[in-house]
Amino acid sequence: MNLFSKYGKIGASLLFGIAVFLFWRLAYPVMLSYQEQYQLFLMDGDYLCRLLSVPDGFARCVGEFLTQLYINQTLGALVLAVIFVLIQRLTWHLMKTVNKKADNHYALSFLPALLLGLILGDESVLLTYPIALILALIAMWGYETEGKNLRVYLIITEIPLLYWLAGPVVLLFATWVLLRQLQTNESRWKGIIIGVFSILYALTCILVSSWIVPYPLYQLFRGVDYYRFVGIYYWALAFLMFVCMILPIVMAWVPATEKSGKNTIIGIGETVILLAGFLLLRPSFYDARKYEVMEYDYLVRCQNWDAIIAKADRKTPDLPMTVCATNLALGMKGQLGERLFDYFQNGVQGLLPHFERNFSATMLTGEAYWQLGLVNTAQRFAFEMMEAIPNYSKSCRAVKRLAETNLVNGEYAVARKYLQLLEKTLSYRQWAQRTLPLLGDEKAINEHPVYGWMRQLRLQEDILFNGQELDKVFGQLMMQNKGNGLALQYLLAAPLLERDINKFMKYMSYVDGLHLGYRPRSCQEAIIFAYAQRNQYPPRGYVDEMVMRNFGDFSQSFAQSRGDVSQLGRFRNTAWYYLVGRR
Repeated sequence: MNLFSKYGKIGASLLFGIAVFLFWRLAYPVMLSYQEQYQLFLMDGDYLCRLLSVPDGFARCVGEFLTQLYINQTLGALVLAVIFVLIQRLTWHLMKTVNKKADNHYALSFLPALLLGLILGDESVLLTYPIALILALIAMWGYETEGKNLRVYLIITEIPLLYWLAGPVVLLFATWVLLRQLQTNESRWKGIIIGVFSILYALTCILVSSWIVPYPLYQLFRGVDYYRFVGIYYWALAFLMFVCMILPIVMAWVPATEKSGKNTIIGIGETVILLAGFLLLRPSFYDARKYEVMEYDYLVRCQNWDAIIAKADRKTPDLPMTVCATNLALGMKGQLGERLFDYFQNGVQGLLPHFERNFSATMLTGEAYWQLGLVNTAQRFAFEMMEAIPNYSKSCRAVKRLAETNLVNGEYAVARKYLQLLEKTLSYRQWAQRTLPLLGDEKAINEHPVYGWMRQLRLQEDILFNGQELDKVFGQLMMQNKGNGLALQYLLAAPLLERDINKFMKYMSYVDGLHLGYRPRSCQEAIIFAYAQRNQYPPRGYVDEMVMRNFGDFSQSFAQSRGDVSQLGRFRNTAWYYLVGRR
């Protein structure tokens, strides 16, 4: 009696699908958003023809179509669950074809899908690869269901077709043919000839295609669109292909026992080993720091400022992008001045990091510029991000931002171009159709809650600046619009993060002259620190009594510690602790 009955196997596959769905929906939903934002799948005949005109184009077409559904994380997790179950079931059918007694080892059919789960932890692996793998497994299954006399004709037609549809996974199919010919062909030499012909035929297809398509040969062998970085080969992809091929073949030599009790123990043992292996290897493939940045970027994209602050409260951010996101969230909630030093700070770069030609970080920084009202800089960052995507794809998120910045700037012809692109997408069509009527309608734009406000914030004249002059830019924004609360908070935070107390006092004096009544805790702490350096007291009522008393405690503790900052831990969330710390 087998470990699983017929319905037991189906039930196990369904449970696996549910587990995959929950894994992506609950544990790593940010990966779905990350993948969706770095492509622009157009429902357009010219775009589809361009995709289908290169090897693996069909797999890429299907992969990009499904990836655009990731904008809804529940739907995206469901898509991945179906893909994983398909790979598992196809592997199982191949195992059963090779060995009728493979029922005892049903758990092994989950191995390729589990390996895929690890590999997809690398955010640069695109959905093109799993789709191509499914096509190769289907081809292998089709080969097994055909009669022996028709297999040669199938090989001749299927290898070039599979190569053009799915790319170099055709080598997986060709190697499968070789191994199966060696196993099943009564004439050993005939099996060798057919098998070697299959591999040479597949290699020839790849070589010939290099004369047709504008890709170097090495890229055709690694897959045009399996991996986001063009010049890098991810060897784990080749390893998974090897496992998908060799696992069913190995089943021909795996002995089966008729004792149901022993089969049960074997099945349980295989299941435990596979699950334990996946759980042990998962941290190596899912870099926690990388996913932390992804989550902050996703929350910034959604403008979920409360969630960012709550996340920072649970674990203090310490990476440039996560610090930038936290400070932006605090600023958008009007809390930056009160809570600036409640978190780790890495200087003024924690407000606006230096520009890097890094597509995964540029958009987050650009969001901070956008919220400040630096529309042109946000536009530049969006364009640079899109141009820096390694596989030369466009970005739906960047195109949307480019449409918005040009709309705010009154460049309606350019905005129309971007909106018409988004009109051809599945996920952004409705937004584009709602936005198109705004073009040229000055009254509607000025009354719009986002674009009208951006027009009030943006600088009316272009200015050139670099990363060393950010405080001057904040000042320009304040002079342009005194209601720019984010610029106000950044203006006073910047010199504090630079530990330039004299510059801070100049800016504080300017802000006081505006009569905004803005004097949060970090500013009061810096004010009393500045007066103490002059051996003076601030004017009565200028600083809260509680802050004065706390500074007295800090001064006493600092004197007792003889300047050893490590002994001042209880003042860690104050401006004083930051200002006397190491530069």
